[in-house]
Amino acid sequence: MSEIETSDRRLLNRRPPRSQAEVNQTKLDDSWRVLRIQADFVDGFDALLHVEDAVTVFGSARTALGTPGYELGVDLGRALGAAGYAVITGGGPGSMESVNRGARQAGACSIGLGIELPFEQHLNPFIDIGLNFRYFFARKTMFVKYAQAFVCLPGGFGTLDELFEALTLVQTHKVTQFPIILVGREFWAGLHEWITDRLVAEGMVSPGDPGLISVVDTPEEVVEILAESRAAREAK
Repeated sequence: MSEIETSDRRLLNRRPPRSQAEVNQTKLDDSWRVLRIQADFVDGFDALLHVEDAVTVFGSARTALGTPGYELGVDLGRALGAAGYAVITGGGPGSMESVNRGARQAGACSIGLGIELPFEQHLNPFIDIGLNFRYFFARKTMFVKYAQAFVCLPGGFGTLDELFEALTLVQTHKVTQFPIILVGREFWAGLHEWITDRLVAEGMVSPGDPGLISVVDTPEEVVEILAESRAAREAK
């Protein structure tokens, strides 16, 4: 079965034009592409305009229904919803679905921001506001713009990508009062130790930078950190 050629792939897999005709066609294609990129942003801004007090949660799409990891996501989504937060996920299966499910159970706004992929993937059925983006970078903007915190359940490359992008935004003061919370000490301990033992030790990051990350085990600990952050934000 052949893969679907996605918008991101068409944008990034550039082939230098070899003739004036190809130069002209490339310019035309890129001009239309800019409008499609703009549409991704406009759709996101319009759909999420009235979202307040939201938390973005990431985790693996491979977390299976009925596993402890899935149930942790349900508990987390329910706890966030009960604490008054809307929940934003990548809208897919696995941990994303579990968090949306938990938020729905709590009666909270459950948001899923999907992405066009080279294989079939639909938004999960526990979403109140759902969008599918063509471009990863537009989708990433929405994850951060409309959230007051970023929570990571165990996950793979996509989760790590979002984690380090959020860390960079906080480190460079592009966003402020933005807790970054990793759930699952056993899973995340090695990464956090590597940041401290390697990156700090070799001067690649500042000694205080590991403190940008909180590592916890339970949804209750997540909610507690969010409450402290909210209080600090409101005190300003």
